[in-house]
Amino acid sequence: MSLFESITQSEPTKKMTMDEPVESLFSKTASKLVGKPINRIDGSLKVSGQAHYSAEIHLDNKAYGVLVGATIAKGQVENIDSSSLDGIPNIIKVVTDPKHFLRNSQQGGLKKAPKQGATDIFYHGQPIAVVIAETFEAATEGAKALKVSYKDETDQAALNFTKELSNAHAVDEKKGSDKNYVQGDPEQGLADAEVTLDRFYHTPSQNSSAMEPHVTLAHWEDDKLILYTANQMLASCKQQVMDALNLNKDQVQLIAHYVGGGFGSKLGIAPESIAAAIASKELGRPVLITMTRPQVMEATVRRSNTRQRIAIGCDKDGVIDTLIHDTVSSNLPGEAFFEPTALSTHYLYRGKNRRVNYEMVDMNQVLSGSMRAPGEAVGMIAVECAMDELASQLDIDPIELRRRNEPEKDPSKDIPFSSRQLIACMEQGAEQFGWSQRNAKPASQLEGDWWIGTGMAAAARGNQLQPSEARATLQIDKSKALGVKAVIETDMTDIGTGSYTVFSQVAADLLGLPIDHIEMKLGDSALPPASGSGGSWGAASAGSGVYLACEQLREMLAEKVGLYPDTIQLDNGQIKQVGKHDLTAVEAAKENGQAFADSTIDKISETIGVSFSENVLEEQSESEKYDFDNIESYALADVVASYDKQKISAKGQIKPGKNGKKYRQSSFGANFAEVAVHKVTGEIRVKRMTGAFAAGRILNHKTATSQCYGGMVFGIGSALMEEVIHDKRDGRLCNHDLAEYHVPVNADVPQLDVILVEEDDPYTNPMHIKGIGETAIAGAAAAIANAVYNAVGVRVYDFPITLDKLLYEMPE
Repeated sequence: MSLFESITQSEPTKKMTMDEPVESLFSKTASKLVGKPINRIDGSLKVSGQAHYSAEIHLDNKAYGVLVGATIAKGQVENIDSSSLDGIPNIIKVVTDPKHFLRNSQQGGLKKAPKQGATDIFYHGQPIAVVIAETFEAATEGAKALKVSYKDETDQAALNFTKELSNAHAVDEKKGSDKNYVQGDPEQGLADAEVTLDRFYHTPSQNSSAMEPHVTLAHWEDDKLILYTANQMLASCKQQVMDALNLNKDQVQLIAHYVGGGFGSKLGIAPESIAAAIASKELGRPVLITMTRPQVMEATVRRSNTRQRIAIGCDKDGVIDTLIHDTVSSNLPGEAFFEPTALSTHYLYRGKNRRVNYEMVDMNQVLSGSMRAPGEAVGMIAVECAMDELASQLDIDPIELRRRNEPEKDPSKDIPFSSRQLIACMEQGAEQFGWSQRNAKPASQLEGDWWIGTGMAAAARGNQLQPSEARATLQIDKSKALGVKAVIETDMTDIGTGSYTVFSQVAADLLGLPIDHIEMKLGDSALPPASGSGGSWGAASAGSGVYLACEQLREMLAEKVGLYPDTIQLDNGQIKQVGKHDLTAVEAAKENGQAFADSTIDKISETIGVSFSENVLEEQSESEKYDFDNIESYALADVVASYDKQKISAKGQIKPGKNGKKYRQSSFGANFAEVAVHKVTGEIRVKRMTGAFAAGRILNHKTATSQCYGGMVFGIGSALMEEVIHDKRDGRLCNHDLAEYHVPVNADVPQLDVILVEEDDPYTNPMHIKGIGETAIAGAAAAIANAVYNAVGVRVYDFPITLDKLLYEMPE
């Protein structure tokens, strides 16, 4: 570290910008702990109830709040009659703030607050007040009894997507995660093609339905606001709170040690957070607001419904020349987010004529935003169903059709892929699934009362890297077997994905410690800011911060004991020397200069009879205390104990760089499904699924496999049952709980087989990993839909595929 760095930095920091491919230290560590399928280190805490979620935090004198939502779809609040609660015991106050209450949730990663205001109503269920009481039960009773009068303009609301299509308008590309794109002449290419397919697909609104509802416990310490929340991205959510309440960074702290699922719905702050903060300030005591399940569904975020046009032109051999993907999605008036359905369409298959086009319809319905694999989850339903229909039209095996359209480069940007294992995923998945034994002819396999069919679909999810930081500290701890532990700190969250576990593996591997010698501190905005959990970038981004902090510690330890960074080995609490370092020209010159200086000092000492070791050179170099030529290893605890305060600390900082622009980065996969369709009722049962996925180096095979299971289960829901239904008359959400909004349960989920295809990608990050959890959902629903077609010969273009859409077209 330079003198300037030592003056300007409080602790050493290892910084990296991904401008070039980099080697990974994981191939050189002694334990090789990264990748092993170890159990979740927080698992015992969760199953024993010791992992406290935000609603379970106890603060003295806590009051309870229940939100009150609008009962109209459009209009204005004219009066809130607090006196209507006068006869209800334990009611404290009705709190409302027409200026600062949130109209809706915020999108993930943004720094500004979402739209605010509780007077103008834009959707049914919009929070307009909160009833505060001494008990949750009293607050609930008060919220139901509160009388509100409105200027009702529901008759002017946009409530029917189909009718509003004529009012579709251009999207704000600058604020979206994808852009409109035209290459060549797509319409002419389609007209000239030997074989064409042109279809419209409809996908419904969906809800994330995380197990934990949105919740905030707010309290103030003087002018500092502390929120125990259920947010996925604390750094950006903190900035949103600051903006919403006009506070500075020292006045806001968000804490979310454990989050019970998010799937995108908790990327940004939701209405309960600011309502709790305002109520707590007014009352001078902590306030807890836990949204009910109907409120979560009515007033947080949904995945937008879509209408997608997929048009493909190819030759008689199935080689694609033209690919068109046009999408219309919906959102609240004034919102910029649109469902980026064509994210993977840009690079998935070849074709010189291409078009991606987005439009949006303004609707008086709850905010639409990111839900697990935003874009690909529903976009690949359309693309992969179209590819299956094209394969059937051409009488080509669906895998072979995809193989014939494998691009050598990203066909939209003309840049190479950092790695691409789609064909390997299809081949390995097909072998394990038994694809070669399938009946290609639709409605050709009847087993008892059930038609049997198989289908497949490709999967792709773009890989991203976000700026992230972490701190790593080695310190003496005599309670540990090796006398030392590592403390890792970052505001990254664990939403059930295994962050506590995989980051502990990273630190333990790099620092040569057992997993129980790692103390992982997550979920507090007071810690170094990380990417947060979202976009399949959490492990890669926040994990790289942890990696670099640990690498900095390794380099500091190497300097301490007289080794080079590439010759130090940390192994089970011991520091060892491995290999031989090849001196660079600069290092060689430095060593030669030092040798000459030492020789000169010795000659002067002999001439004048003065020992410089006793005077000028009083302090022996630290590194000279360690003799690896004669001693095999030194205890890490002893070396750490020699530092001031018996600890050593460093930070790591990762940033995206040129690699993200020079190379197309993506995870790839393939989903295979077998279904049974009842010949009389049309009931669909998924019998088995196989998924093969390539996502760079795998940090933990058990947690990665679990993430793939979750994605495939999401695919079952998307294909067969999930659909948010709004009443087209008054905008009310009809199925606003888990009794009526159907998600797959154990009885719906068959045997799931997951293959993690080996891959190494040095362009992504220093760990060579990619996101995997959202890759598995991409294409999963399409594989099931294609299996349904193979079973009964019926193509469904309006999802989900419910039995009423099959009944009248079933084979005899």
